[in-house]
Amino acid sequence: MARDKFTTVHSSAVPVHIENVDTDQIIPARFLKATTRDGFGENLFRDWRYDNNDQPIADFILNNPKYKGTILVSGKNFGSGSSREHAAWAIYDYGFKVVVSSFFADIFKNNALNNGLLPVQVSEEFLAKMFSAIENDANTQFEVNLVAQTLTIVATGETFNFEINTYKKECMINGFDDIDYLLNLKGKIEAFEGARA
Repeated sequence: MARDKFTTVHSSAVPVHIENVDTDQIIPARFLKATTRDGFGENLFRDWRYDNNDQPIADFILNNPKYKGTILVSGKNFGSGSSREHAAWAIYDYGFKVVVSSFFADIFKNNALNNGLLPVQVSEEFLAKMFSAIENDANTQFEVNLVAQTLTIVATGETFNFEINTYKKECMINGFDDIDYLLNLKGKIEAFEGARA
């Protein structure tokens, strides 16, 4: 399924200053019945966002209107637990394009990349700087440049160079999923097969 092309995101960020966020906390199992990717965002962090009466919990960060943006910043070890792809769907459907942490669970990281959500792994020191910048100013701007593989705190110019699989990087820049990528190579594949005939 083709998706939006990803090159650069310039945005403020939403800080979830919690470590060891697992996929059941990202999207509880009771919401996994849908067969399409739409609508999962409304239940992102459901049990942290709402009480037992479905009323917003005022002190949870996603319920605070002063924090907004397309970048989610979280503590170390994000996306652990079960391998549910729905966790990436929920974050993306909510409106986030990037999630930043100092460590991601491997399966979550791959699920994110496969669904147009960019996981940016930074050092613990740089993550602390990001949290501090947001705490000082909720409107602090960040720039994520996928082509250059950099995350920058705009106000200070401090930059972190992150790693990403070359193939997944190309897919995200072009808005490709795996099938789109192969279809894009159709001409080259046909030429190769023709040369062998």
